[in-house]
Amino acid sequence: MVGSESNPARVAIIGSGPSGFYAAQYLQKQKDIAVEIDMFERLPTPFGLVRGGVAPDHQKIKSVTKVYDRIASQESFRFFGNVEFGTVVTHADLQAYYHAIIFAVGAQSDRRLNIPGEDLLGSYPATEFVGWYNAHPDFRDLEFDLDVENVAVIGVGNVAVDVVRILTRTVNELKQTDIADYALDALAESAVKNVYVFGRRGPVQAKFTPTELKELGEMEDVDVILTPDQLKLDEFSQTELDEAADRNVLRNFEHMQRFADQGKRGRGRRIIFRFLTSPVEILGEDRVEAIKVVRNELYQAEDGRIRPRHTEETEVIPVGLVFRSVGYNGLPLPDVPFYERWGIIPNDRGRVLTDMEGEQRTGDYVVGWIKRGPSGVIGTNKPDSEETAQLLVEDILAGKHLQPSHPGEIVSMLKERAIPYLTYEDWLVLDQIEQERGEAEGRPRVKFSRVPDMLAAIAERKGAPVGD
Repeated sequence: MVGSESNPARVAIIGSGPSGFYAAQYLQKQKDIAVEIDMFERLPTPFGLVRGGVAPDHQKIKSVTKVYDRIASQESFRFFGNVEFGTVVTHADLQAYYHAIIFAVGAQSDRRLNIPGEDLLGSYPATEFVGWYNAHPDFRDLEFDLDVENVAVIGVGNVAVDVVRILTRTVNELKQTDIADYALDALAESAVKNVYVFGRRGPVQAKFTPTELKELGEMEDVDVILTPDQLKLDEFSQTELDEAADRNVLRNFEHMQRFADQGKRGRGRRIIFRFLTSPVEILGEDRVEAIKVVRNELYQAEDGRIRPRHTEETEVIPVGLVFRSVGYNGLPLPDVPFYERWGIIPNDRGRVLTDMEGEQRTGDYVVGWIKRGPSGVIGTNKPDSEETAQLLVEDILAGKHLQPSHPGEIVSMLKERAIPYLTYEDWLVLDQIEQERGEAEGRPRVKFSRVPDMLAAIAERKGAPVGD
């Protein structure tokens, strides 16, 4: 019987971010079924957005990786880094080695604004800037012209606020983080003075968390500019604030009122919030020179929701850089169903479907943002992953699983194909090296940002090539 000690259920997890680790944790805790877990990651490094997305000045958030270390230390868990799904290993490959496959690949692209000038030089998705300053290999070689005074950040979620903080922190503050060394050098020469933050709805509807917002007012050399007219609420927003069940809405507004009350303090840089404002065009000939925005008003749509709509009031603001942070989209995987409209893998509570109204695909499961869309924080992924993993266990026990011809023998295949995969022990070696490099500079770590350099550093420390 699959799931017994002599014939454990073999589960492959594609992706090593929080949702993948939480799914593994749930499976490890099961008493009625034996599970062996193999986690695959296309990069040599695990942890997904915890490493490549969480801002470098938020080290406390990154400490969640200690939990993932404990999950990875279990005998029933193996990590295969530097192994990309769809190229190095295919869906058909995995079907030959596993009873079930969990896709935990997140949402890897940005939503577009769909306005003229969006593709001008100097207009970027926020994820590219985030990946760049976090030493993500995919974005390491990008260049951002920071020799500009004015920057526009479109969006009022936590990622937008991360971008704003990194643009406006002092070099002294950034030196205490694990920001990429090349990004630190570039930001040290930055000419940025004013960062405009545009939100299409009002301050009550902003999506950042109070902690992120409050932090803006605690930086060394920044004024947060929120004029009283920005906090003047329409009837819909006032009702939403008065009836808010979520305390975060009230706390956000309290922080904004505090910023408005304190006004300008003569700091070197300014963060200027502009609510009820949408970009309608990015202006420039060869590169970004300005952004045209329109004033919005809120109204109640037929479905009862409060939505923004344009007025006739427009304004042109000179800016040299634009960062778009209006949401993420998932990307399709080879041989895996995909629902383009929502940017997710179609599923029923985590069981992959052939399409949104289709049948269950035996053996395929999904967790995280690629399951539900880009919403929530790191902790939100835990109940989401547990829901999926519980259904996987039910299906295994009911005999609804893949029928692998070589269960558990993936290592032989990788070696036959000469794939230089990393084990979790290899990652721990790299982790130690990065921390040692950081200690020499009084920083948490100095990251490697190129895959060949990572593999070479591990091989040198171990005295053996990666994959041996």
